[in-house]
Amino acid sequence: MNQPLDRHALEQVFFNARTFNKFTSQEVPDALILQLYELMKWGPTSMNCQPGHYVFIKSPAAKQKLKEALMPGNQDKTMAAPATVIVAMDMQFYQHLPQQFPANPNAKAMFEANQELTRVTAKRNGTLQGAYLILAARMLGLDCGPMSGFNNQMVDQTFFPDGRYKSNFLINIGYGDASGNYPRGPRVPFAEAVEIL
Repeated sequence: MNQPLDRHALEQVFFNARTFNKFTSQEVPDALILQLYELMKWGPTSMNCQPGHYVFIKSPAAKQKLKEALMPGNQDKTMAAPATVIVAMDMQFYQHLPQQFPANPNAKAMFEANQELTRVTAKRNGTLQGAYLILAARMLGLDCGPMSGFNNQMVDQTFFPDGRYKSNFLINIGYGDASGNYPRGPRVPFAEAVEIL
């Protein structure tokens, strides 16, 4: 039977975790990116569809390509981050459903025949997977700066020219420098956000 995580774990993943705008120069090695994926991939998605696709931008050349699509306020912090992840969606995720979800032999055909269902499913579950990536990164000692504020169409044309993948949001990843943090904003209180019926 599962036991609650200790306070230190909760603080690292939620209570003390922040959205970072500034990072130290410490790199994020490829081996850690592999470890990150191998952890986050276990988060649930509907019908085990797993539409997430992740491009880790680390090289100066790739960063320059990404910079063109960023809003001005996001450019400097993204160029300085050790890694930036394009969290994208595979719009043909259903191709893998015969292996990933054999419980429903008709799953692939269902999505192939319904473009809107495919779009909505990819967006919802791809966003979930991006959130799992943030939590997994925090569990591994990394800090994150998730953001929108970029031209999705430009990112897609640059990094996904065949049209199969669509960008959702970006996450700067590394070891945070708290000097770049804004004061922490309040959260919506329980009484306003939650109903128990």
